[in-house]
Amino acid sequence: MASADQLQNVRPMFELRNQNYIVTGGAQGIGFACTRAICEMGGNVAVFDVQEKPVEEFSTLGKTFGVKTIYIQMDVTKEESIKTAFDKALNEFGTIDGCVPAAGIAIDKPFLEQTWDEFTKIQDINVRGTFFVAQLTARQIKKQGTKGSMVLIASQSAHIALPGYRMAAYNASKGAILMLSKALAVELAPHGIRVNTISPGFVDSEMTRTVRESKSSKREGEQMWLAPPNQRLSTQNDLTGAVVYLLSDAARHTTAADIQITGGLHAGTIDGLISYEE
Repeated sequence: MASADQLQNVRPMFELRNQNYIVTGGAQGIGFACTRAICEMGGNVAVFDVQEKPVEEFSTLGKTFGVKTIYIQMDVTKEESIKTAFDKALNEFGTIDGCVPAAGIAIDKPFLEQTWDEFTKIQDINVRGTFFVAQLTARQIKKQGTKGSMVLIASQSAHIALPGYRMAAYNASKGAILMLSKALAVELAPHGIRVNTISPGFVDSEMTRTVRESKSSKREGEQMWLAPPNQRLSTQNDLTGAVVYLLSDAARHTTAADIQITGGLHAGTIDGLISYEE
């Protein structure tokens, strides 16, 4: 490491070359965006997902960026499935340097109507799946005696509750992820493992569009687009730079941090929006 008064070049700090990562939920959406970004920066990625196959572009990443990628169909709600997938990834790569547990689901439904099974499914995927993928990753990094980094996916829903968005079970799950990252950052720091989160705002995705279109009021749905001060939804491209930063040596002194990527929604909303009563 350079001395305190010796400046280093910044660009090389962001490289992820010769590093091996696990991304859950990487078949599509935010998980795939993170996978592609890691590959672009030189990292190898094992994608875990319940889908039978990933988006078509996944098959081109290895050749495009000169990295190794593998796809493992599995289920993050099942302990043996997680362990089997992890062992396959470790056998393929030899070492593991970090993870991005991005598998997650949401439901927009009034609190008084949400069911036991709906709540359980959200917690199983969003929280327990993240917890045990992170645990296996941390155990392996400790065993290797190397350093590592994990980026967990929290949400604006871990920080704020917006009128009209009936997502209590999802909010609870993302609040759990935010606190989990802080607890792990403290506990794993002696092992050289950093743990951080990103908190996206509403992301323009198939899931978000479905929620928007299901709103009883067109105005209510439009708030997802217009409420942030930047007056637009986040895109996957808004998130990937932060993920690369947090995984890389550029963030080597950053742990227990949360980067809110909301277009400013966490600080305030556009006047006149989100002011109605249900």
